[in-house]
Amino acid sequence: MSNIRKTIVSNCEKTFLLKNLAEFNRLDGRAFDEFRKVEIEFGSDWGCCFVSLGKTKVIAQVSCEIQQPKSSRPGEGILNLNVELNPIAAPHFEADRQSNEQVQLNRLLEKCLKDSKAIDLESLCIKNNEKVWAIRVDINVLNHEGNILDCASIAALAALAHFRRPDVTCDGEEFVIHSIKQKDPIPMVIHHYPVCITYSVFNSGLYILADPTLLEENVADAFLSIGLNAYKELCGLHLGGKADLSPEIIIQTANKAAARASSVVQQIKDAIEQNNEIRYCIFL
Repeated sequence: MSNIRKTIVSNCEKTFLLKNLAEFNRLDGRAFDEFRKVEIEFGSDWGCCFVSLGKTKVIAQVSCEIQQPKSSRPGEGILNLNVELNPIAAPHFEADRQSNEQVQLNRLLEKCLKDSKAIDLESLCIKNNEKVWAIRVDINVLNHEGNILDCASIAALAALAHFRRPDVTCDGEEFVIHSIKQKDPIPMVIHHYPVCITYSVFNSGLYILADPTLLEENVADAFLSIGLNAYKELCGLHLGGKADLSPEIIIQTANKAAARASSVVQQIKDAIEQNNEIRYCIFL
């Protein structure tokens, strides 16, 4: 596993950023607790979602295949997440090598989406102990201008909510996969919609910036990522870096993040509903 090759930040850039923070200014003009605009688009295929968070851009594609279940969970389907960091997105990403950053992104997304039990894996079981659906979410970063995690979590969740799998019937020992013309495809069963909300931390919490840019990430002492759903339920919490934050600051930040999570989840649902209406009109 290779080490991360971080973007080089000059002393002038760092000094200028910190000087502005001391004056409670961000270089892009946002307030400390202000997030960049989220845009969600869907492709022609089910489960294809393009998300932009400011200039950070991510595409997620969901696919499925029938497999044998895991022996430890014979009645559950399988959900796999895979993040790809390509050099086209940022020069410090290395092609065909798994970096520490890539591993960390995968783990944080799995905590948010899998460990929170957001996806009903039992609904993916075709026949207990024999056949289940294996769902794979491929997440490709197209452009990195900071906060890949939030952008990827939105793209993955929206793609899963948009995805439809083929219907399957069991005829004795045979499994019949029906085409879209034969039977309507089946949506994923999602219990709740968790997303990641990330902050950059400076001076042990003196300055906490929502939705950091790439420069802010590289200069920050630490980052705080909070997984939340629309019900304000905590689905994940990770503090990385060198700064220590008091429980009071973490709770205050989580309370602010809850409103953002609720807004993003509603935007995902609205985008899916709008896309379904367009598809229905085309079908008619």
